[in-house]
Amino acid sequence: MTRERTPTRRNRYGHENAAGYLLSAPALVLLALFVALPFVMAFVLSMQNVRLDGARPNVWMGLEQYRRILLDGDTSPVFWRSLLNNVVFAAFVVPLQTALAVALATLLNRKVRGISVFRTLFFLPVVFPMALVATIWSLIFARDGLGMLNAFLSAVTFGAVGPQDWLGDPKMALASIALMSMWAGVGFQMIIILAGLQSIPQELYEAATLDRANAWQKFRNVTLPGLRNTLIFVVIVTTIFSFRLFDQVYIMTRGGPNNSTSTVMYQAVTSAFVENNVGRGAAMTVVFVLVIVVITVIQQRVLRQDREVQ
Repeated sequence: MTRERTPTRRNRYGHENAAGYLLSAPALVLLALFVALPFVMAFVLSMQNVRLDGARPNVWMGLEQYRRILLDGDTSPVFWRSLLNNVVFAAFVVPLQTALAVALATLLNRKVRGISVFRTLFFLPVVFPMALVATIWSLIFARDGLGMLNAFLSAVTFGAVGPQDWLGDPKMALASIALMSMWAGVGFQMIIILAGLQSIPQELYEAATLDRANAWQKFRNVTLPGLRNTLIFVVIVTTIFSFRLFDQVYIMTRGGPNNSTSTVMYQAVTSAFVENNVGRGAAMTVVFVLVIVVITVIQQRVLRQDREVQ
């Protein structure tokens, strides 16, 4: 009588690893095609002097483009100002937009008649093209008395607040774009957080009610822990969206006034397609990607430490 041989631990794990590699192969191929390959091509372009309208061959420059955007006295101040604007924009938009999305999702997480209509209305700005949204908000932020925001403030204050140049004042231009961006993007966050709220077991709220917890205690001890993973995803995605800011700046301010709303993406596109310096635009893109990678690594370490503490 023959006895069936049980696969060894090594063979079993080898088959599992092979199956895992096979299943992840499509994702790795797409990652290589759409992330790794463009990054390598951008790095190669950044080492050359590339002109789109010139018949002459590309000139090899090495790291000269990086020296110019990081250290040169003529070009580096604009790049560093643009990177600072990206950081300030993200630091302003990410926490406020996330908090607003949590508040809206909590209010809309109710079983009342017509609630789907309100959910649709709050999500509607996400569907509109950003070019259309930016154009409409440019009319809202018009600096004369015919601007909708100026007319509204003048009406509610009985003329005490005069017309403001929302997009022409360096102190208010970036904040105005941030306000518009939060209005346009909060619906996306709200839907994700709403799905996270509906996945929290109702038994936890019933237990909290039996313990005589008030609404704030339920929110702090039940809702927020239940939304932890959802909020992590929302914060990371919103941070990425904030750093790739371009459409609003290009349509509403063109980086002005005095580069107060310029971003790295805007400078990269302007250098490549307006100033006809593809190498400089590629160098800005490479540095920008590395900055985002560093921020992502820091976020991952902070979240890992948070998990270890819990």
